[in-house]
Amino acid sequence: MTMKPFLLLATRAEDAAAAAEHSAFLRYGNLTEGELVRHRLERDPLPALDLDEYSGVIVGGSPFNASDADELKSPVQHRVETELSALLDEIIERDFPFLGACYGVATLGVHRGGVVDTTYGEVVGATSITLTAEGRADPILDGVPDHFQAFVGHKEACTVLPADATLLATSATCPVQMFRVGANVYATQFHPELDSDGLLTRIAVYDRHGYYPSGAMEEIAEAARHADVSLAPRVLSNFTRRHRRA
Repeated sequence: MTMKPFLLLATRAEDAAAAAEHSAFLRYGNLTEGELVRHRLERDPLPALDLDEYSGVIVGGSPFNASDADELKSPVQHRVETELSALLDEIIERDFPFLGACYGVATLGVHRGGVVDTTYGEVVGATSITLTAEGRADPILDGVPDHFQAFVGHKEACTVLPADATLLATSATCPVQMFRVGANVYATQFHPELDSDGLLTRIAVYDRHGYYPSGAMEEIAEAARHADVSLAPRVLSNFTRRHRRA
C-alpha cells in the first residue's frame, strides 16, 4: 500500500543549505525521496493544497525573522508569512499533523497569539533541552530522555506561549523549546533534523549572518564536531512514524 507523502515547506534561498536540510529530513524522518515532497516557498508561491493528499506538513528553518518590523521584511517574506498563516488556519482547524522546526515556533507562535521576539535568541551550537511533565507523556517524544542535547541557532524565540499551547520542552537559555497545539500540531525551537555535518554546512553558508560573533566560526565548528545530538532526531522519526498514512 502506497504511503501518502509528507510535505516539506522550505524557505532557504541558498542551494547548499536547502539541499542539506532536505537530505536531513529524509534521513532522520526515515523517508524515501517519494515520501517527502519539497516546496521551496522562497522561490515559488504556495499552490492550492489538498491536505488529504499528505500524511503531514513539515516546515524547516528559515533566515526569516517573524519579529522583524514590517518595513524590514522583503516582499518574499511577506508573501511566505501570508501563505503559511492561511495554511495554518486549516491545519489548526483540522488538527492536521504539523511539525515546524525552528521557524515553526515563530510561525505557529505568532499565528496562535503568542509573543515572538529577540529576548531568547541563541548562538549556534548544542544546548541542553529539558522535557516538561507534558513532554514526557507526549508520543512524539517517546524514547527521548528528560534531558538531551540538540542544535540551536536563532535570533528570535517564543517569549510568551500561545494560550492554547502546551509546553513540552524548555532550556535554561530559551524557555520555549517545544510546544504543541491540539493533539497533532508541533513546533520545536531546536533542530531535530540537524547532526554535526548538517550544522557545519549551515554555519559555512550563514557565516557573518549574525548567528554567532564574527570570527567564531572555527570555534563553533569544532564544538559541533564533538556534540552528541543523537537523541534529538527521535522527535522527527516519531512524528513521521506516527502520522504516515496510506
